[in-house]
Amino acid sequence: MRRPPAREPERYLLARARRRVAAQVAGAISVMLALVGVMVYCVITSDQDASARRDLAVAAQRALLSQPPPCVWLFELRGGAVTGSPGAPAVLPVRAVLHQAAAGREPQVGLFEIAGHSYLVRTQRRDGVAVQAAMDLRHQAAERHRLLRTLAAAELTGLLAALMIGQIVARGAIAPLGEALARQRRFAADVSHELRTPLTRLHVRAQIVARGLRRGADPLLVAADVDRLVNGSRQLGDVIEDLLLSAQFGQLRRPFAPVDLAALAEELALAEAARAEAHGVTIEVRLQGPGGHVVCGAQSALRRVISALLDNALAHTGVGGHIWVILSGGPDTVRLDVRDDGVGLNPRDAERLFTRFVGGSHSGGLGIGLALVREVVDAHGGTVTADGCPGAGAVFTVRLPADSAGAVRSSYLPEPPVAAVRRPVPDTSQDRTVT
Repeated sequence: MRRPPAREPERYLLARARRRVAAQVAGAISVMLALVGVMVYCVITSDQDASARRDLAVAAQRALLSQPPPCVWLFELRGGAVTGSPGAPAVLPVRAVLHQAAAGREPQVGLFEIAGHSYLVRTQRRDGVAVQAAMDLRHQAAERHRLLRTLAAAELTGLLAALMIGQIVARGAIAPLGEALARQRRFAADVSHELRTPLTRLHVRAQIVARGLRRGADPLLVAADVDRLVNGSRQLGDVIEDLLLSAQFGQLRRPFAPVDLAALAEELALAEAARAEAHGVTIEVRLQGPGGHVVCGAQSALRRVISALLDNALAHTGVGGHIWVILSGGPDTVRLDVRDDGVGLNPRDAERLFTRFVGGSHSGGLGIGLALVREVVDAHGGTVTADGCPGAGAVFTVRLPADSAGAVRSSYLPEPPVAAVRRPVPDTSQDRTVT
């Protein structure tokens, strides 16, 4: 069964965190809206009740029996007979309470449910006569129902708005965490890839030194191998330092200075000679063109560009294969070609090879090395492309602006030059594409 990519759990955790934050924000906003709605309902209900009691008090004290206020009916008890306002409901008045007021009881107000309707009733004495004012509360009930529907609609709308706001807030709150996880994953991938090639190179070189010591090889040859081993360990230290600085300061700003790509290519070809010999592969460096091969850049970064391209070629070239590192100098551009006659690649996949975490037949697993190559080349103002055919090899081409003036562009000094042995190569005037 195929294992899921390592970043899928991170995506799941980030998505779950976003959902949780969004739910919490939406819940908090919804609770606040609900509290506001309850407060509004309580205030309006209280105002309605107070207004109804005031209206009844005024009607019971001053209103005429024949002209009561709207929604209010008046009743009087005179000589045992009850007289009411025109159009009063037949279920009114509340005679028991009216007789109590006639007997001298203090004014009283009460809510009565009669025949399915609610009435607010005030009974008191006025000018020695028992008077009762009754108000039908159906209109207030209807207003309260409309208010409840309005508040419910507002709460639903507020909930939807709260969910949208929660999503926006959650994305903003979780974005830094996602970026931190992405940087962590990227750093781990970069470290694993950047250290793999120099460690492999050191391991092979150490095996050669150990084998030479056991066989009693020429001390001068052993000393040369030890020097290369020390040089490789120093370069490994440079890689580690760059990675740590990059993790600490984000995008690492390296000092730019003149760099001879030809010297770097020959140095790395010599460093990879032992590993290439172990794989039965030949590495050849060719220099072409009338111009020089000096560019302005970071020597440690450009060294890793060539190292990554060589490592990629070695990984896809079989026994008896060849790798050519061809440099062409010009007045404006220095061109570096790394060719091999290995498994090749599909031209349609050429661009995808430089994308992180995208596999391919010539990408070296997750494609981190080639992605780093593009990042470094882009930072130097250059371009990198890939071409080839399945089963007929591949060529990776790097173009960088030439530094014909050779002026130091930084207050920092370039790294100490590393001695490299130039291989005698035939003089070729044309660049040959391996297909």
